[in-house]
Amino acid sequence: AEVAEVVEFVKPPLAAMLNTFDFESVARETMEPQAWGYYSSGGDDEITLRDNHLAFQRITMRPKVLVNVRDIDMTTSFLGVPSSLPLYFTATALAKLAHQDGELAIVRAAKKVGVPYMLPTLSSYTLDEMLQVRQPGQEVFSQLYVNPERSRTQEYIGKLEAAGVRALFITVDAPQLGRREKDMRNKFTQQGSDVQGDDEEEGEVDRSQGATRAISSYIDPGLCWDDIPWFQSITRMKILLKGIQCGEDAVLAFKAGLHGCVLSNHGGRQLDTCRPGIEVLPEVIEALKEVGATKDNFSVFVDGGIRRGADIFKAVALGAAGVGVGRPVLYSLASYGERGIVRMVHMLQDELLMVMRLSGTPNVSSISAEHCITRNLADHIVPQPQDNLVQKTYMPLLPAARL
Repeated sequence: AEVAEVVEFVKPPLAAMLNTFDFESVARETMEPQAWGYYSSGGDDEITLRDNHLAFQRITMRPKVLVNVRDIDMTTSFLGVPSSLPLYFTATALAKLAHQDGELAIVRAAKKVGVPYMLPTLSSYTLDEMLQVRQPGQEVFSQLYVNPERSRTQEYIGKLEAAGVRALFITVDAPQLGRREKDMRNKFTQQGSDVQGDDEEEGEVDRSQGATRAISSYIDPGLCWDDIPWFQSITRMKILLKGIQCGEDAVLAFKAGLHGCVLSNHGGRQLDTCRPGIEVLPEVIEALKEVGATKDNFSVFVDGGIRRGADIFKAVALGAAGVGVGRPVLYSLASYGERGIVRMVHMLQDELLMVMRLSGTPNVSSISAEHCITRNLADHIVPQPQDNLVQKTYMPLLPAARL
Protein backbone atom coordinates (compact mmCIF):
# COMPACT_ATOMS: atom_id res chain seq x y z
CA ALA A 1 0.00 0.00 0.00
CA GLU A 2 1.16 3.48 -0.77
CA VAL A 3 2.11 5.64 2.18
CA ALA A 4 0.48 9.07 2.05
CA GLU A 5 3.04 11.81 1.78
CA VAL A 6 3.16 14.11 4.79
CA VAL A 7 3.16 17.71 3.61
CA GLU A 8 4.80 20.08 6.05
CA PHE A 9 2.63 23.06 6.95
CA VAL A 10 3.94 26.39 5.68
CA LYS A 11 2.55 29.30 7.64
CA PRO A 12 1.11 31.99 5.34
CA PRO A 13 2.27 35.58 5.85
CA LEU A 14 0.34 37.72 8.32
CA ALA A 15 -0.86 39.89 5.43
CA ALA A 16 -2.76 36.87 4.06
CA MET A 17 -5.06 36.84 7.10
CA LEU A 18 -8.37 38.41 6.04
CA ASN A 19 -10.74 37.25 8.79
CA THR A 20 -10.81 35.59 12.21
CA PHE A 21 -11.32 32.15 10.67
CA ASP A 22 -7.99 32.49 8.86
CA PHE A 23 -6.24 32.84 12.21
CA GLU A 24 -8.09 29.81 13.58
CA SER A 25 -6.99 27.69 10.63
CA VAL A 26 -3.35 28.66 11.16
CA ALA A 27 -3.56 28.14 14.92
CA ARG A 28 -4.86 24.62 14.40
CA GLU A 29 -1.74 23.77 12.42
CA THR A 30 0.76 25.45 14.72
CA MET A 31 -0.49 24.78 18.27
CA GLU A 32 0.44 21.78 20.38
CA PRO A 33 -2.35 19.15 20.40
CA GLN A 34 -2.98 19.68 24.14
CA ALA A 35 -3.34 23.43 23.65
CA TRP A 36 -5.58 23.09 20.60
CA GLY A 37 -7.74 20.55 22.42
CA TYR A 38 -8.22 22.90 25.35
CA TYR A 39 -8.96 26.07 23.38
CA SER A 40 -11.12 24.61 20.63
CA SER A 41 -13.24 22.23 22.69
CA GLY A 42 -16.85 22.74 23.66
CA GLY A 43 -19.21 20.97 26.04
CA ASP A 44 -20.57 17.53 25.16
CA ASP A 45 -21.73 17.47 21.52
CA GLU A 46 -20.56 21.06 20.92
CA ILE A 47 -24.02 22.16 19.75
CA THR A 48 -23.84 25.44 21.66
CA LEU A 49 -20.20 25.96 20.66
CA ARG A 50 -21.25 26.03 17.00
CA ASP A 51 -24.54 27.83 17.51
CA ASN A 52 -22.83 30.76 19.23
CA HIS A 53 -21.73 32.06 15.84
CA LEU A 54 -24.59 30.66 13.76
CA ALA A 55 -27.08 32.60 15.92
CA PHE A 56 -25.73 35.87 14.54
CA GLN A 57 -26.64 34.65 11.06
CA ARG A 58 -30.27 34.30 12.17
CA ILE A 59 -30.32 38.09 12.58
CA THR A 60 -30.78 39.91 9.30
CA MET A 61 -29.76 43.46 8.51
CA ARG A 62 -32.23 46.31 7.93
CA PRO A 63 -30.11 49.17 6.57
CA LYS A 64 -31.17 52.80 6.26
CA VAL A 65 -30.01 54.74 3.17
CA LEU A 66 -29.21 58.34 2.26
CA VAL A 67 -27.59 58.97 5.62
CA ASN A 68 -24.38 61.00 5.66
CA VAL A 69 -21.81 58.34 6.47
CA ARG A 70 -18.70 60.09 5.18
CA ASP A 71 -17.23 60.00 8.69
CA ILE A 72 -17.68 56.92 10.83
CA ASP A 73 -16.98 57.01 14.57
CA MET A 74 -16.96 53.57 16.20
CA THR A 75 -15.45 54.70 19.50
CA THR A 76 -17.40 54.16 22.69
CA SER A 77 -16.92 53.69 26.42
CA PHE A 78 -18.24 51.25 28.97
CA LEU A 79 -17.85 51.14 32.74
CA GLY A 80 -16.05 54.47 32.43
CA VAL A 81 -13.36 53.06 30.15
CA PRO A 82 -12.94 54.35 26.56
CA SER A 83 -12.63 51.83 23.74
CA SER A 84 -11.80 52.20 20.05
CA LEU A 85 -14.83 50.04 19.21
CA PRO A 86 -17.57 48.27 21.25
CA LEU A 87 -15.27 45.35 22.07
CA TYR A 88 -13.02 44.08 24.85
CA PHE A 89 -10.71 41.10 25.20
CA THR A 90 -12.48 38.70 27.52
CA ALA A 91 -10.66 36.52 30.04
CA THR A 92 -9.28 33.21 28.79
CA ALA A 93 -7.23 30.84 30.92
CA LEU A 94 -3.68 29.65 30.29
CA ALA A 95 -2.66 31.95 27.43
CA LYS A 96 0.85 30.50 27.44
CA LEU A 97 -0.65 27.47 25.71
CA ALA A 98 -0.98 29.75 22.70
CA HIS A 99 2.33 31.62 22.85
CA GLN A 100 5.24 31.98 25.22
CA ASP A 101 4.34 35.63 25.91
CA GLY A 102 0.82 34.60 26.91
CA GLU A 103 -1.23 37.20 28.76
CA LEU A 104 1.61 39.73 28.59
CA ALA A 105 1.24 39.91 24.81
CA ILE A 106 -2.53 40.30 25.17
CA VAL A 107 -2.11 43.22 27.60
CA ARG A 108 0.28 44.96 25.22
CA ALA A 109 -1.91 44.30 22.16
CA ALA A 110 -5.00 45.61 23.98
CA LYS A 111 -3.23 48.93 24.52
CA LYS A 112 -2.10 49.13 20.89
CA VAL A 113 -5.64 48.67 19.54
CA GLY A 114 -7.31 50.72 22.27
CA VAL A 115 -9.60 48.16 23.92
CA PRO A 116 -9.87 46.95 27.53
CA TYR A 117 -8.60 43.50 28.54
CA MET A 118 -10.30 41.42 31.21
CA LEU A 119 -7.45 39.80 33.15
CA PRO A 120 -8.09 36.09 33.84
CA THR A 121 -7.88 34.51 37.29
CA LEU A 122 -6.43 31.25 35.92
CA SER A 123 -3.61 32.93 34.02
CA SER A 124 -0.26 31.50 33.01
CA TYR A 125 1.57 34.62 34.21
CA THR A 126 1.13 36.06 37.69
CA LEU A 127 -1.25 38.91 38.35
CA ASP A 128 1.71 41.15 39.16
CA GLU A 129 3.39 40.30 35.85
CA MET A 130 0.24 41.12 33.89
CA LEU A 131 -0.24 44.40 35.72
CA GLN A 132 3.40 45.43 35.29
CA VAL A 133 3.24 45.41 31.47
CA ARG A 134 0.36 47.89 31.38
CA GLN A 135 1.22 51.11 29.63
CA PRO A 136 0.53 54.54 31.20
CA GLY A 137 -3.17 55.25 31.17
CA GLN A 138 -4.14 51.69 30.21
CA GLU A 139 -7.33 50.48 31.87
CA VAL A 140 -8.08 46.82 32.55
CA PHE A 141 -10.91 44.76 33.99
CA SER A 142 -10.56 41.46 35.82
CA GLN A 143 -12.44 38.18 35.76
CA LEU A 144 -12.86 36.29 39.01
CA TYR A 145 -13.22 32.60 39.74
CA VAL A 146 -14.27 32.34 43.36
CA ASN A 147 -12.23 29.93 45.45
CA PRO A 148 -13.77 27.79 48.21
CA GLU A 149 -11.23 29.38 50.55
CA ARG A 150 -12.67 32.89 50.65
CA SER A 151 -9.51 34.43 52.12
CA ARG A 152 -7.68 33.61 48.88
CA THR A 153 -10.40 35.37 46.89
CA GLN A 154 -10.37 38.40 49.19
CA GLU A 155 -6.60 38.71 48.89
CA TYR A 156 -6.83 38.51 45.09
CA ILE A 157 -9.57 41.16 44.95
CA GLY A 158 -7.51 43.42 47.22
CA LYS A 159 -4.55 43.23 44.84
CA LEU A 160 -6.81 44.07 41.89
CA GLU A 161 -8.28 47.12 43.59
CA ALA A 162 -4.89 48.36 44.78
CA ALA A 163 -3.67 48.15 41.18
CA GLY A 164 -6.53 50.32 39.91
CA VAL A 165 -8.48 47.62 38.07
CA ARG A 166 -11.76 49.22 37.01
CA ALA A 167 -14.29 46.39 37.20
CA LEU A 168 -14.63 42.87 38.56
CA PHE A 169 -16.47 40.25 36.47
CA ILE A 170 -17.45 37.31 38.68
CA THR A 171 -17.87 34.11 36.67
CA VAL A 172 -21.17 32.49 37.68
CA ASP A 173 -21.73 29.85 34.99
CA ALA A 174 -19.11 27.37 36.17
CA PRO A 175 -19.99 25.65 39.48
CA GLN A 176 -18.61 22.65 37.62
CA LEU A 177 -16.57 22.82 34.44
CA GLY A 178 -18.20 21.18 31.43
CA ARG A 179 -17.21 17.92 29.77
CA ARG A 180 -15.01 19.02 26.89
CA GLU A 181 -14.10 15.76 25.22
CA LYS A 182 -11.45 17.06 22.83
CA ASP A 183 -9.62 18.33 25.90
CA MET A 184 -10.38 15.30 28.07
CA ARG A 185 -8.57 12.96 25.67
CA ASN A 186 -5.30 14.68 26.52
CA LYS A 187 -3.29 14.27 29.67
CA PHE A 188 -2.33 17.81 30.66
CA THR A 189 1.45 18.22 30.96
CA GLN A 190 1.84 21.95 30.25
CA GLN A 191 2.31 24.76 32.77
CA GLY A 192 -0.86 25.27 34.81
CA SER A 193 -2.38 28.46 36.19
CA ASP A 194 -0.32 30.65 38.50
CA VAL A 195 -2.95 30.82 41.29
CA GLN A 196 -2.94 27.03 41.61
CA GLY A 197 0.74 26.76 42.48
CA ASP A 198 0.17 25.68 46.10
CA ASP A 199 -2.62 23.26 45.12
CA GLU A 200 -0.24 21.65 42.61
CA GLU A 201 2.32 20.97 45.35
CA GLU A 202 -0.33 19.42 47.61
CA GLY A 203 -1.48 17.03 44.86
CA GLU A 204 -4.94 18.60 44.52
CA VAL A 205 -4.68 19.20 40.75
CA ASP A 206 -5.93 16.35 38.53
CA ARG A 207 -3.93 16.35 35.29
CA SER A 208 -5.28 13.04 33.96
CA GLN A 209 -7.98 14.44 31.66
CA GLY A 210 -6.87 17.68 30.05
CA ALA A 211 -6.45 21.29 31.08
CA THR A 212 -10.08 21.76 32.11
CA ARG A 213 -9.89 19.05 34.77
CA ALA A 214 -6.56 20.44 35.93
CA ILE A 215 -7.95 23.89 36.69
CA SER A 216 -11.38 22.86 37.99
CA SER A 217 -10.28 22.34 41.62
CA TYR A 218 -9.86 26.10 42.09
CA ILE A 219 -13.57 26.95 41.65
CA ASP A 220 -16.21 26.94 44.40
CA PRO A 221 -19.51 25.22 43.42
CA GLY A 222 -21.17 26.70 46.51
CA LEU A 223 -21.17 30.28 45.18
CA CYS A 224 -24.70 31.73 45.36
CA TRP A 225 -26.73 34.96 45.48
CA ASP A 226 -26.24 35.16 49.26
CA ASP A 227 -22.51 35.78 48.64
CA ILE A 228 -23.04 38.97 46.60
CA PRO A 229 -23.25 41.36 49.60
CA TRP A 230 -19.89 40.01 50.81
CA PHE A 231 -18.21 40.94 47.54
CA GLN A 232 -19.79 44.39 47.72
CA SER A 233 -18.48 44.81 51.26
CA ILE A 234 -14.83 44.11 50.40
CA THR A 235 -14.34 46.23 47.27
CA ARG A 236 -15.33 49.52 45.68
CA MET A 237 -14.72 48.18 42.18
CA LYS A 238 -17.73 47.89 39.89
CA ILE A 239 -19.02 44.32 40.10
CA LEU A 240 -20.64 42.46 37.20
CA LEU A 241 -21.75 38.86 36.77
CA LYS A 242 -20.29 36.92 33.86
CA GLY A 243 -22.42 34.03 32.63
CA ILE A 244 -26.04 35.25 32.89
CA GLN A 245 -28.34 33.22 30.62
CA CYS A 246 -31.90 34.39 31.32
CA GLY A 247 -33.86 37.56 32.03
CA GLU A 248 -34.72 36.66 35.62
CA ASP A 249 -31.09 36.41 36.68
CA ALA A 250 -30.23 39.70 35.00
CA VAL A 251 -33.04 41.35 37.00
CA LEU A 252 -31.74 39.79 40.23
CA ALA A 253 -28.28 41.17 39.46
CA PHE A 254 -29.73 44.64 38.90
CA LYS A 255 -31.81 44.51 42.07
CA ALA A 256 -28.73 43.37 44.01
CA GLY A 257 -27.06 46.67 43.13
CA LEU A 258 -24.53 45.27 40.68
CA HIS A 259 -23.24 47.27 37.73
CA GLY A 260 -23.99 44.89 34.88
CA CYS A 261 -23.70 41.41 33.45
CA VAL A 262 -22.26 39.42 30.58
CA LEU A 263 -24.63 37.19 28.66
CA SER A 264 -22.38 34.21 28.13
CA ASN A 265 -22.38 30.43 27.98
CA HIS A 266 -18.62 30.24 28.57
CA GLY A 267 -17.83 29.91 24.89
CA GLY A 268 -20.07 26.87 24.50
CA ARG A 269 -17.89 25.00 27.00
CA GLN A 270 -20.39 24.40 29.81
CA LEU A 271 -24.03 23.33 29.44
CA ASP A 272 -24.55 22.11 25.90
CA THR A 273 -27.73 23.13 24.02
CA CYS A 274 -28.13 26.28 26.12
CA ARG A 275 -28.75 29.48 24.17
CA PRO A 276 -26.11 31.78 22.69
CA GLY A 277 -25.64 35.08 24.51
CA ILE A 278 -26.91 37.03 21.50
CA GLU A 279 -30.15 35.02 21.59
CA VAL A 280 -30.62 35.74 25.29
CA LEU A 281 -30.00 39.48 24.77
CA PRO A 282 -33.52 40.59 23.69
CA GLU A 283 -35.08 38.72 26.63
CA VAL A 284 -32.67 40.35 29.08
CA ILE A 285 -33.05 43.87 27.70
CA GLU A 286 -36.85 43.59 27.90
CA ALA A 287 -36.76 42.20 31.45
CA LEU A 288 -34.41 44.96 32.63
CA LYS A 289 -36.52 47.66 31.01
CA GLU A 290 -39.54 46.45 32.98
CA VAL A 291 -37.71 47.01 36.31
CA GLY A 292 -36.30 50.41 35.41
CA ALA A 293 -32.74 49.50 34.47
CA THR A 294 -31.04 51.74 31.91
CA LYS A 295 -27.82 51.59 29.93
CA ASP A 296 -26.40 54.18 32.32
CA ASN A 297 -26.97 52.24 35.54
CA PHE A 298 -26.63 48.64 34.30
CA SER A 299 -24.36 47.55 31.46
CA VAL A 300 -25.12 44.42 29.44
CA PHE A 301 -22.38 42.69 27.46
CA VAL A 302 -22.38 39.64 25.21
CA ASP A 303 -19.64 37.15 24.43
CA GLY A 304 -19.48 33.93 22.45
CA GLY A 305 -19.29 33.49 18.69
CA ILE A 306 -18.25 37.02 17.70
CA ARG A 307 -16.22 36.55 14.53
CA ARG A 308 -17.24 39.44 12.27
CA GLY A 309 -17.74 43.19 12.49
CA ALA A 310 -21.41 42.54 11.68
CA ASP A 311 -21.67 40.44 14.85
CA ILE A 312 -20.50 43.43 16.93
CA PHE A 313 -23.03 45.66 15.16
CA LYS A 314 -25.91 43.25 15.80
CA ALA A 315 -25.11 42.93 19.50
CA VAL A 316 -25.00 46.72 19.93
CA ALA A 317 -28.21 47.09 17.93
CA LEU A 318 -30.00 44.72 20.32
CA GLY A 319 -28.84 46.63 23.39
CA ALA A 320 -25.35 45.44 24.34
CA ALA A 321 -22.81 47.98 25.56
CA GLY A 322 -20.07 45.92 23.93
CA VAL A 323 -18.92 42.41 23.14
CA GLY A 324 -16.16 40.19 24.45
CA VAL A 325 -13.87 38.15 22.20
CA GLY A 326 -11.82 35.24 23.49
CA ARG A 327 -10.83 32.56 21.00
CA PRO A 328 -10.03 35.04 18.19
CA VAL A 329 -7.48 36.63 20.54
CA LEU A 330 -5.93 33.28 21.42
CA TYR A 331 -5.84 32.02 17.84
CA SER A 332 -4.27 35.19 16.48
CA LEU A 333 -1.77 35.12 19.36
CA ALA A 334 -0.92 31.48 18.70
CA SER A 335 -0.47 32.15 14.98
CA TYR A 336 1.56 35.37 14.92
CA GLY A 337 2.10 36.59 18.46
CA GLU A 338 1.19 40.08 19.62
CA ARG A 339 1.12 41.50 16.08
CA GLY A 340 -1.41 38.83 15.12
CA ILE A 341 -3.84 40.13 17.76
CA VAL A 342 -3.38 43.69 16.50
CA ARG A 343 -4.15 42.67 12.90
CA MET A 344 -7.18 40.66 14.01
CA VAL A 345 -8.71 43.69 15.74
CA HIS A 346 -7.89 45.96 12.81
CA MET A 347 -9.79 43.56 10.55
CA LEU A 348 -12.82 43.66 12.85
CA GLN A 349 -12.60 47.46 12.82
CA ASP A 350 -12.52 47.48 9.02
CA GLU A 351 -15.53 45.18 8.88
CA LEU A 352 -17.48 47.17 11.48
CA LEU A 353 -16.74 50.43 9.66
CA MET A 354 -18.15 48.95 6.45
CA VAL A 355 -21.25 47.58 8.17
CA MET A 356 -21.93 50.89 9.94
CA ARG A 357 -21.54 52.83 6.70
CA LEU A 358 -23.77 50.47 4.71
CA SER A 359 -26.38 50.46 7.48
CA GLY A 360 -26.59 54.24 7.69
CA THR A 361 -25.13 54.55 11.21
CA PRO A 362 -22.34 57.15 11.47
CA ASN A 363 -21.63 56.44 15.17
CA VAL A 364 -22.26 53.80 17.81
CA SER A 365 -25.14 55.68 19.42
CA SER A 366 -27.01 55.68 16.11
CA ILE A 367 -27.05 51.86 15.96
CA SER A 368 -30.47 50.68 17.10
CA ALA A 369 -32.86 47.73 17.04
CA GLU A 370 -34.39 49.25 13.90
CA HIS A 371 -31.31 48.16 11.98
CA CYS A 372 -31.84 44.43 12.59
CA ILE A 373 -34.60 41.87 12.18
CA THR A 374 -34.63 39.23 14.91
CA ARG A 375 -37.74 37.30 13.89
CA ASN A 376 -35.78 34.06 13.38
CA LEU A 377 -33.21 34.47 16.16
CA ALA A 378 -34.87 32.02 18.55
CA ASP A 379 -35.68 29.45 15.86
CA HIS A 380 -33.67 26.24 16.11
CA ILE A 381 -34.56 24.06 13.18
CA VAL A 382 -33.11 20.61 13.82
CA PRO A 383 -32.11 18.84 10.60
CA GLN A 384 -32.77 15.15 10.08
CA PRO A 385 -29.72 13.00 10.82
CA GLN A 386 -27.90 12.23 7.60
CA ASP A 387 -28.12 8.62 6.40
CA ASN A 388 -24.59 8.22 5.12
CA LEU A 389 -25.16 4.73 3.67
CA VAL A 390 -28.00 6.00 1.52
CA GLN A 391 -26.19 9.18 0.53
CA LYS A 392 -22.99 7.38 -0.43
CA THR A 393 -24.71 4.72 -2.56
CA TYR A 394 -27.54 6.66 -4.18
CA MET A 395 -26.88 7.72 -7.76
CA PRO A 396 -28.78 10.97 -8.33
CA LEU A 397 -31.00 11.57 -11.33
CA LEU A 398 -29.35 13.83 -13.89
CA PRO A 399 -30.81 16.25 -16.47
CA ALA A 400 -30.35 15.38 -20.13
CA ALA A 401 -27.37 17.69 -20.59
CA ARG A 402 -25.46 15.86 -17.86
CA LEU A 403 -26.23 12.26 -18.81
